[in-house]
Amino acid sequence: MANLQYIGTGRRKRSVARVRLVPGTGKIIMNNKSIEEYIPHADLRQVINQPFVATSTEGAYDVFVNVNGGGYAGQAGATRHGIARALLTVDPDFRSALKSKGLLTRDSRMVERKKPGLKKARKASQFSKR
Repeated sequence: MANLQYIGTGRRKRSVARVRLVPGTGKIIMNNKSIEEYIPHADLRQVINQPFVATSTEGAYDVFVNVNGGGYAGQAGATRHGIARALLTVDPDFRSALKSKGLLTRDSRMVERKKPGLKKARKASQFSKR
C-alpha cells in the first residue's frame, strides 16, 4: 500500500513551516515534539487547528511539521498556512471554506526596519524646543 501524505509549505514573519498530513488520529508533531510540549500557549494551538475546524476534518489527519525561524506566534501562523495549503491538495473543494476564513492568504506583515536617528522604526527621542 502506498504511503499517502499531503505536503504544504507555510510562511509567516520570519518562520517557514514544512507540513506533512498523513491520514490518522489527529496528533500534531512539531520538530519531533508534541504540540503541547512545543507551543506553550493554548490560543496559538487553537490557531494551528483553524484549517481543520474550517473544513470539518478535526482528528482525520496526523500532522508532522518542520518549522524554523521566528517565535511562537510566527511559527504557529506558518504552520496554520502550511496545513491549509496541504488540505487543498487533499480536496480542492476545501478552497471556498479555507478562503472565506482567510487561511490561504500569506500574511505579508513584517517588522519595519529601524531608521537612522530614531530609537526604533518610528520611536524618536522626546522633542524639546530648547
